[in-house]
Amino acid sequence: MRPADWWSIEILDAEHAVTSADQWRDAYAQTLVESAVTNGAVQWTWFEFAWGVVLEIAFRTESAWSAWRSLPGTRAALDAVPDPVSGLLVHRGHGGASGGYVPRLPRIAPSADRVALPEPAGA
Repeated sequence: MRPADWWSIEILDAEHAVTSADQWRDAYAQTLVESAVTNGAVQWTWFEFAWGVVLEIAFRTESAWSAWRSLPGTRAALDAVPDPVSGLLVHRGHGGASGGYVPRLPRIAPSADRVALPEPAGA
C-alpha cells in the first residue's frame, strides 16, 4: 500500500484581524475534518503555536488532496482565515514544527584580532 502524502495548512495570526487563528480553528475545524475524512483523508492533526495554528492532513493520493482542496466548503474556510493575503500557507509535508527562532551568539573573533597593535613612532 502506498504511504500517505502529508500536507500542511498554516494559519497565522494577524495584528489587524478581528479573529485569531485559534478562533478560526474553533469555527472551521469540524467542517474541514469531516469533509476531509469523507473525501479520503487517512490522518490529520492540529498543532497550536504562539504565531497561529497548523492542520497537517494526509491523503493517499494527490488527486484526493486536490479534490478536497477544491471543495467549496474547504475553499470558503481557507478564504476566511484571519489574514487571507499573507496569513495562509499551504504546502506539501509537515510544517510549523521547526521550532522557535533562536539567534546565534556572537562568535569569538580570531586570536589575531586580540593582539595589541604597536604604538605609532614619533608621536
